Parts: sequence; C-alpha cells; structure tokens
Amino acid sequence: MGTYSALLSPLTIKKLTIRNRVFSAAHAPVYAVDGLPGERYIEYHREKAKGGIGLTVFGGSSNVSPDSGSLFGAIYLGDNRVIPHFQRLADAVHEHDTAVFCQITHMGRHCRWDVGNWMPVIGPSTIRDIGAGRSLPREMSLADIRRIQKDYQAAAKRCEDGGLDGLEIISSMHLPGQFLSPLSNHRSDDYGGSLENRARFLMEIIEACRESTGPDFVIGVRLTADESNERGITADEGIEVGRILGQHGGIDFINVNGAYSGSYQGVPLAFPGMDSRSAPYIQLAQAVKSASGLLTFQSARIDNLSTANYAIEQNYLDMAGMTRPHMADPHILKKLERGEEERIRPCVGAGYCIDRPYRGMEALCLHNPSTGREISLPHDVPRARQVRKVVVVGGGPAGMEAARVLAERGHQVTLFEALQQLGGQVNLAARAGWRKSLIGITDWLAAELDILGVDVRVDCYVDSEEILAMQPDVIVLATGGIPIQDLPEGDAELTLTVWDVLGVTETPKGKILFFDQCGSEGPLSAAQVLSENRAELIFATQDRIVGQDIGAQNLPVFMRKLLKQGVEFRTDRYLLSVKKTEHGLEARMRNRYTDEIESTEVDYVVVDQGVKRDPTLFDSLRDGARNAGRIDLDAFINVSEQPETQPGDYLLFEIGDASMARNIHAAIFDARRLGYVL
Repeated sequence: MGTYSALLSPLTIKKLTIRNRVFSAAHAPVYAVDGLPGERYIEYHREKAKGGIGLTVFGGSSNVSPDSGSLFGAIYLGDNRVIPHFQRLADAVHEHDTAVFCQITHMGRHCRWDVGNWMPVIGPSTIRDIGAGRSLPREMSLADIRRIQKDYQAAAKRCEDGGLDGLEIISSMHLPGQFLSPLSNHRSDDYGGSLENRARFLMEIIEACRESTGPDFVIGVRLTADESNERGITADEGIEVGRILGQHGGIDFINVNGAYSGSYQGVPLAFPGMDSRSAPYIQLAQAVKSASGLLTFQSARIDNLSTANYAIEQNYLDMAGMTRPHMADPHILKKLERGEEERIRPCVGAGYCIDRPYRGMEALCLHNPSTGREISLPHDVPRARQVRKVVVVGGGPAGMEAARVLAERGHQVTLFEALQQLGGQVNLAARAGWRKSLIGITDWLAAELDILGVDVRVDCYVDSEEILAMQPDVIVLATGGIPIQDLPEGDAELTLTVWDVLGVTETPKGKILFFDQCGSEGPLSAAQVLSENRAELIFATQDRIVGQDIGAQNLPVFMRKLLKQGVEFRTDRYLLSVKKTEHGLEARMRNRYTDEIESTEVDYVVVDQGVKRDPTLFDSLRDGARNAGRIDLDAFINVSEQPETQPGDYLLFEIGDASMARNIHAAIFDARRLGYVL
C-alpha cells in the first residue's frame, strides 16, 4: 500500500473531497437509450464506484443543443427529462463514496446532419470536418453563438439539479475547440484571429455555466493542448490557453489531451493504444499545469498503477485517468486494497472499446465481457451449488476463460492443450511487434489458472476415449478452428495461410500476394510481418477498402506502417486460382466490378479466408451427452441453466472458434456466460 501513497491520497476541490487520485474520463459507451442514461449505463458506472475509483466522469459527448446530433449514442442534456436519470446515477455512485461529473458539449462541425433531428451542421467557419462527421458546416452567426451558450448554461444547471458533483466542458475537437483551433476557425470577427479571440467562445461558455450553478459546483475543461498538426494548435499555444484559463478564474480543473482526434488518422494519437508508450502526454500536461496554476487531470494510456502513481508523485498531474484499465477491470483499487495487485486484469491497449463506438456499436472490452453487461453477467463470479468434474479441451482464450470461471465457481477443472504453450491464436496475433501486448490477455488467464489450482496439461492431445476415461460431469470443447484453403479454381494447396506466416520462425521472402477475405486485424498483422521481412507485398482484398472490419483506433496504425513499407493495395479483387509456373506461382484474380481477370507472377500466395470448425471430437462425444451437445440459445443469451434433453453421462458444449470463427471477445464471452451457469 505504501508504494502507491501519492495515488491513494485524497484531493479536495472546493468542498468536494475525492478519496484517491484515480478517475475514469468521460467517454461515450453507446449505452444511452433515447438520449438518457438508463439502468445499463448506471450499473456500468456503479461497478467502477464499487471497485474503489475516486471519480467517474460519464456522458462523453453529452449534447446541450438540438442541433448537436450525436454520433456516439450520447446523452441529451437539452431538456429536463435527464434530471431524474442523473439523480439515480449520482445516488448509485455516491453510495460507494465516489464522486461523479458529466461531460457537456456541442459537437459543432463534428456532427452529422443526417442523424438525430436532421439539423444543419454549424461551426466557427465553413470548413469541412475530416473526421467522423464529414460535414461541411454553416458558419455560425452571433445569434447562434448566444443560443448555444445559453444551452450550455441550462445544461450545467441540469447537471447540478441531477445531484452531480461537477461537470467538464469538452473543448478538444468539439465546438469550443473548433473555435480555438486555426484548423477550423477562419473568422475575422471577435471570435477569430488572435488566440484571445479564438478562446472567447469557451470563456463565455464557462461564465454562462458559472452563472447557473452554485459556488461549490465543480467545473472543468477538457483541452487538447497540442493538435500535433502544423496548422492546428501548437504546444506553445495550448500552454498559453492554459494560462488564459487560469487567469480567467472560472474553472477548477483542466483535463489535458494531446493530439487531434477530429481526423480518422488522429484517433490513435489522441487515444494512444498498443502502438504508444505509456502516458505519452504527461509532460504536456505538466507544462499546462505550471502555466495555468489549475488542478490538472489527464487520461491517455496511463495503463497501470505504477505509472499513475509516478504521474501524481512527480507533480505531472493531480488526477490520473485510468479509463480503459477500468473497462478491463473495474475493481483495480479494491484488488490493490486486498493485496491482490497481481490479479488485476490488464488493459492491453487493443482499442476494441474505441473501435466499436466509432463504428456505431456499444463500447466493450476485448477481454472482459462483463463490462457493459453488469446486469446479466456480473464481474464477480458466482459460486456453484454443487461441485462438478470438468474437462476443458483447448488452451486458447475461450478454453482458458472457461477453465478460470469454472474454477472460480468451485469446480474441479482439467484443461488440455495440444500445443506446448497456452494462448491459441492470441500468440499469432501478438507476432506483429506493435500488437505484442495482446499476450497480456492470455498471460493473465494463465496466472489465474495457476492461482485457482486448475490442472493444466500442455503438449497433450486427447481423444474421446481419454476424455471419457476421466468420467467428467461436463466437457467443454474450445479447440478452435482450422484455416480454410478453398479456391474456385486451381490448387489451393499451393497457398500459405496466416497461421503458416505467423507461426513459423522462417518468414517467407520475395514477391508475395496476400489475399484477404476477412477484413480483420489478422491479415494485416501477417502482412506487416511479411513486409518488415523485406517481402515485396501485394495485398488484395475482396472488400471495397482494406481492413473493412477494423475501426479508427487500429486501422490507421496498420495503414501507416504498411504504406511506409511500400505495400501495394488492390481492393475489390477475388482470388480465383493459383498455379505453378516455371518461375514460381501464377495468381489469377477477378475484379468484382469489371469482371476483368488479372494474372500476377509471385513467389508465394498467402490467403486468409478465416477458420472453420472441426467437428470430429464433438461428433465422437455427442451421443453420450445429456444435452446432445446442444446449447439452448435462449438460455445462453439470458445466462441461465442449460436444459438436459436425453439420458447421458455428461454435458457437452462447444465454445469460441470451435463453434464458429469470431474474435477474442466473442470467445471469452462464450466461455463466461456458459461458465456462470454450470
């Protein structure tokens, strides 16, 4: 406990005392219903409060005006309907001695006109948004400015009436930040030109919010202090904005960002993930802190307690944001308090929680499926009513999570893995250097299996006879899938798979055609390994874009690295055949728009068409199972007990890719919701 004394010390802001220096920054989990935080939203934040966090800031991109159309399923603060919902959320969080703020905003040109109320998009100047909104805004009039400032004022009052402890005005790439940035503000009136003029809109919003709230209500600003763009806000300007905010005296804290997330390419810089070092912007925050004299917050890849404590101890920050780590494990502080720091599930920086909202889907943690599902799938594993003997076959993420959950429930668990190492396809995914932290998922699971006393047997292939000889009550098959190698014409055996590329020590060289039918991270990871090994690489996909199913957190990183390696991309192609030639291989592809056939001479062809289930082991066990190997879908979805349908000696289930090829989250989600009811 003494190691983290700075992090665990309280912080007082006016009359509010925050019990420790850890906070969860505002983000948009896409859990709001009709613009309101319902039961799911509340339970998500209650769990972090139960876990010991000092402050949770909710409501990322909560809109104050009817013409701020949400891109991220955000909360709407434009009328009084929100107040009782805020009161319920505040009560849920305060019950566990955690403070709670809401972020408020108008998204300006970052909106879309074709969502919400279908209103014209407005901004400081008529300059197109190059990020998620993609709108060409109408330049705001003075009447627009006054109207929106009044909307901020009313929203601030609703936050206070809702029982919250404070609010955060987000500047960054939202409307106040659009006024600040020369990227988006070309005005020639009192709201454009000089930095003082560009800051005027934000200062007047602060004054309006102060006028409508009491003297003890906490107000802060989230500021991008360096847009990492030669035409945007520089670090020197950002530090000067901090000084202006400090002199103005209207706010109590400043939350400092780095980089501009208003472009697709900027997302992984503004929300640094696996490609970044820990806490890349704390020096910037410290500079703003020194210039402003304000309490300073930051949340940017502060991914472990040691880094957070260092940032507080060395006076870089006053509050350390551990937002994504609390999605991976909302009980970080409670585990530390219990002396179980080694059992904290790590945030690996995969960005799954960011990629999904940018694609219009709910935020989820890649390897903690209980996050956002606290009502149906609690973070604390329930104990079983009776102890069962369980055999799990397969040591990838699905099998490891099944073994972990079943052992937590009190069952006697044996896990078999045919290879010499646990981890399954995660080991392959981590081969691309910047994605190596993915191995933290299975490293944590392996450590938990050891703590829980699971009998783990690696390098141990088992068949049905060996499994049945153990007389199990439950058999869980998590054996994964096998790569598909099918072509409409020609010899598919001449091709390599992603497994061949990532699972060997001798990576192919020469001229290589890579055909991707999946559109996911795996093919691009393999392509990166090949290109870094000096292969001359042509990357072809049947989709209209490369990485069709990859979001804004990861695709820009892949593309930047691959383009720098000189990879040639061909979209809308379908691989027809591969044939041997005198000099190597001939690959024939069809253009999906023109039907034109093109032939390419290469040394190797690598294909990723996904994996398919191998039913052999399942079929040999199905007849003796009391459920005939079936998963009742309604029971599975509702996390309730699986029915038995025939006489037999055991229950049999398939999970993860052994059932159908999906991703890490789906594999672990399968395992957890099945494990909770066995």
